[in-house]
Parts: sequence; C-alpha cells; structure tokens
Amino acid sequence: MQLSEERLQELLGNVQKPLRYVGHEWNSITKEWANATVRMVLAYPDVYEIGMSNLGLSILYDLVNRHDDWLAERTYAPRIDMEAAMRAAGVPLYALESRRAVAHFDVVGFSLQYELNYTNVPNMLDLAGLAPLAADRPAALPLVIAGGSGTYNPEPLADFFDAMVIGEAEDALPELLTAVEAFKAESGAGGAKEDLLRRLATIDGVYVPSFYAPQEDGRVAPLQEGAPARVRRRIARRLGPVPTRPIVPTMQVVHDRAVVEIQRGCSRGCRFCQAGMIYRPVRERPVEEVLDAVDTVLAKTGHTEVGLLSLSSSDHSGIAAIIQGVLDRHQGRRVAVSLPSLRIDSFSVQLATMIQSTRKTGFTFAPEAGSQRLRDVINKGVTEDDLLNTAEAAFSAGWNRIKLYFMIGLPTETDDDILEMARLIRTLAALGRKVRGRTVDIAVSASTFVPKPHTPFQWAPLADRATVERRQALLREHARGRGIHLSWSDWDSTWLEALLSRGDRRLGRVLLRAWRLGAAFDAWSERFRPDLWRRALEEEGIDDRAYIARERCLDEPLPWEVIDVGVRRAYLVREWQRAACGEVTGDCRRECRGCGITAAYADDGADTTWRCP
Repeated sequence: MQLSEERLQELLGNVQKPLRYVGHEWNSITKEWANATVRMVLAYPDVYEIGMSNLGLSILYDLVNRHDDWLAERTYAPRIDMEAAMRAAGVPLYALESRRAVAHFDVVGFSLQYELNYTNVPNMLDLAGLAPLAADRPAALPLVIAGGSGTYNPEPLADFFDAMVIGEAEDALPELLTAVEAFKAESGAGGAKEDLLRRLATIDGVYVPSFYAPQEDGRVAPLQEGAPARVRRRIARRLGPVPTRPIVPTMQVVHDRAVVEIQRGCSRGCRFCQAGMIYRPVRERPVEEVLDAVDTVLAKTGHTEVGLLSLSSSDHSGIAAIIQGVLDRHQGRRVAVSLPSLRIDSFSVQLATMIQSTRKTGFTFAPEAGSQRLRDVINKGVTEDDLLNTAEAAFSAGWNRIKLYFMIGLPTETDDDILEMARLIRTLAALGRKVRGRTVDIAVSASTFVPKPHTPFQWAPLADRATVERRQALLREHARGRGIHLSWSDWDSTWLEALLSRGDRRLGRVLLRAWRLGAAFDAWSERFRPDLWRRALEEEGIDDRAYIARERCLDEPLPWEVIDVGVRRAYLVREWQRAACGEVTGDCRRECRGCGITAAYADDGADTTWRCP
C-alpha cells in the first residue's frame, strides 16, 4: 500500500503539526522501490521533532542509502490525533519518503534510546498491521530489529523483536542487511524465519532473543546450537563518515542545527554514567576531517549553527584547533558553534569564550553531587574549587546565566549531601552577583539517579520515594535565593525508567499489558499514566520492588549480562567497592585502569584512532 497525496491531505486536515507527517524534506532520499534488493525503514518511537534530532538515526539513514542496491526510509510515532485519524481511515503506519506501508519493508529497525518510549514500540507495530510479539509474526519478513542504548538490557523488550544489534551499527548493520539480501535471493518470500535468524545469530553483535531463555538463577542462556553464551557488543574501529547531507526538517525540532560527531566514548569513568561505559574506547575524529565535514554540512543544509558532539567535547585533543578552524573558515557568516558537553575547568571557559564572542547565553556545569565526599563516591573528579574558579571565569567573561546538573538519590547519599548542594548553589549565586554586579540566573536541575546496567552502580537500589521527595523538599527549602530556579524529576517517571532499565524478560508481559490498557507516550507528562503500569504489574503478578528496591548481590547473575559490553565484571565490582570507600579512579587517558576494553577491542593490529593506552 502506498498512501496517496489526496488521502494524506484528508488525514492532515484536523491534526496538530501536520508537517510531522508529510516528508519530502530537503536532503531526504527517495529511491526506486523496484530497484532495491533490501528495503529498510528506520523507526523512532517518539514524535518527528525528537526523532529528527537523533544523530544515530541520521548516521544509519546515510549508511544504508550509500549502498546502491539498498534503501532506507523513516517513520516516527504519530501523536494521538494523527493515530486516531489513521486508525479511523484504515491507514497503516507509513514511511515518509515513499509513503509505503511499513509492513511492506524487508526490515523495520527501531532505535531504543529511552525507556519511557518503550510502549510506543508495540503501538507502532500494531498501527503498521504487524503483531507486537515476534512469536506471533511467523513470516521471516519484515524482520523487526532494534538498536541503541536500550538494547544493552535487551530483556524487557526481547519478546517484541526478532533480533537486536548490540553496539555500534556501522559494521554490524551492513552485515545484517547483506544476510537479509542473501536470504531473499535464495528463498524469496517463502523462506523460513528460523533459517534467517540462524544466519543473523552468527553475526558478531547480533542478539536473537528467541534463541535464548531466562534461567531460574537469573541468567539468560542460549537454546540454539551456535548461539553464543554472551553476545559481544560491536565496536567500530573508526568513526564512520559524517552524514554531510542530513535531512533539513520542515518544522522546528528539538536540536535544529547541523551536527558533527567529533569523538565517541569517554575516559573519565564516572560510576553512575552508562554512556561512559558502553561507548568505550575513546575514538577521536581527526581535526581536518571534522573541519571538512563542518564545511560540507553547512553548505548542504543552510544551517548557521553546528554542534560538535561528544560525551565530553573539551576532552578532544584538538578541540581548540577545531573551534578556531570553524571560526576562521566561516568568518562573516556568523556561524555559531555549540559544545553540548564541557568539563568543569578554565579551559572550557576559554573554549566557550571563543565560540560565543558575540553573545553570551548560558554556561552549563554538571557537578552531579553537592559534597566533595559524594563527588568522590561517584568518581566525578571535580572539586568545589574547580567549580568556583570556572564559574568565576565564566561570570568575568560575561556570562549571566549558569545551569547546574545534580542528582538526588546517589549511593551513600545523606541529607548532609543535599544541604551541601544547597550551600554550593547559594555560593555560586553570590559569586555571580559579586562578579557581575547584578543578580545572575542559576538554573538547577536535580534529577533522580537511576542505577543503570553495565555501570559500577548496577548493584545499587533505586532510592525510595519518601527519601527522594523529602530530599527534594530539603533542597527547595535551603536553595532559595534571588535568581535561583530549581527543577526536579517526577517520581513516577523515575520509577518506570528504573523498572524497565533493570528488568528481565518477565517485564515484557507487563509492558504488553500496560500498552493494551492504554499506556503510550509515557515520556510525555500529559499522557503518562503510572496507574496503568501498576495495574499491569499486579495483573501479571510481578513485584516491582524485586527490580528496583534492593541492593543486588555481587555474585548474583544479572539479566543484562547476556550482553558483553567489553568492560569486565571484575572492573565494575572493583569500582563499586572503591565507591563505597570514596576512592577516586583517575582518567584512563593518563593510565590504563584495566576495565577490559583493550582486550575486547584487540584484533590483528590494524591501525586505530582510539586513545586508550
């Protein structure tokens, strides 16, 4: 089925933001359907303006469409008004480029980035006319797969997917699509699904959930001969080509700018940070490659702002040369450069001064914890002097607004740590008034910490609701002052995120039931219904406290350990124990800390651009 222009216009007549659903943006790619040997639709389980801001999806779109014989198109979760119109008219979920039904593609690939989007997966599959559960889809094609950080604990969504790509898809996805292409050539439309899945299971980094089963002790064990006991995360040796012709949205999106990934991975070892563990090792893009990519992407999009993306942009060894190079090459065009993540030091202020010489907006710090004791527990590697000196430099350079990121509910946290957080916030506000001679804005975001898989804190419990809400109130009471603005996490959203990120395969039944009860768009406060989730848990006979309210034993098998991210369990245990003692572990750029990624990354000695010693 291909949606006609006339029928689409009928649907769009009564929906908000119709530009979400029309496609045909600048730089979008529409290939000849009949000429493609493999057809893939990239599905993002949230609305257009959020999915269009996801760099990973842009990379995959470019990657697949570079292949002459393959095509990739896009689909996003329609909002409630559009979904209702589509269901009423009998229009299935479609791809934006060709407006063909998603069910007609060979591969449907979901990007899983945030747990509160998970109910949109069965909803989108159902809207596409596909059974939400993989076991109820007997045909080999379309193959429904997933990738993204959500797959590092694949179990809560395991029953919905035929396969999952674990890790970086630059190498793994082409191998998977090649296997699909060969399967189609040999078997046509009538090939057995299990035959295709067996092929996929031999690809490094591909997890086939139906070939594994949960065990009583909590492990996930292979059922099929040839399925590895643990699926090793795929690691790209080099950063792939920058998508230099990214799609230009026809409406405002969350990050409405050009983006160039300058570095992947982080060497700092913050114990709470999943991204810092699962994206190791650090790999830098060379300075000239970055500059050439910036030139091209600005020319091909018309954007006047470019984001230099990394987990810690100022850690790139050539970051100053990159910024100066962009400014020199684009003099007179008022091209803005944004650095989404900076460390707390004077060098970051120098960098920010370089890129905001004409306007001072905001400066962001992430001390994460208020007391030095707790910053040492989480291995943040930042002192109060670092923060105050950097803030003073920022105020002196003309900034009037600082944003601070903290967490509540970290392991070993006490009320005293919250009081120290409040004191630090007041101190920064006073420092700003002293330096600027006026009230400055201090925007404070205090999110609730969620212990994530594959981190040293994966054994920790989620702090209980009463404690979190009491400490939020304590912070509000003691962090008052002119120019101080506080925001904090909603408990129910935190609870659901923790449940889904730390769960096992039994939670798939809960997710399916919650969706059938009406849960969808849980990340949107106006749509979130935690009562539906609690009802689903009760009806499935599952106690949420078993997943989130207890500290797990160090020798306890964990459901996500079917995935090998390349970081040794022994290293995570050691860091968990060092956290309990408040011992800091240094940056692994300076000295190898024995996390195991070196062994996981080793091969035949091919040249690399990563920076692990």
